[in-house]
Amino acid sequence: QVQLVESGGGLVQAGGSLRLSCAASGRAFSSYAMGWFRQAPGKEREFVAVISRNDGSFYYAESVKGRFTISRDNAKNTMYLQMNSLKPEDTAVYYCNALRGYTDLRPAFGSWGQGTQVTVSS
Repeated sequence: QVQLVESGGGLVQAGGSLRLSCAASGRAFSSYAMGWFRQAPGKEREFVAVISRNDGSFYYAESVKGRFTISRDNAKNTMYLQMNSLKPEDTAVYYCNALRGYTDLRPAFGSWGQGTQVTVSS
């Protein structure tokens, strides 16, 4: 099983940038497609971005396409989300997770970490 810890959130003005990190424990990190999700107050958790296990393939939610960049470093057991041109509607708790597959966005282990809060002021 892979255990995950998100970090890098904070308060930023609209138009600013943040870089989120997702640190994984365990040797199985490179065995999983990984994803970022977010949950805004009063809303359900939604998909943000996914990256494949090791060939660098990725895709994004339409709402973040062109502004966010997902990446991973399997040697460091870490995934990243570079967020640029942030908007107030990006405000949410951001979560990372190991996924069942690149096209199956269900969590591989059925549990979520504490996430990291991103707040974008207008």
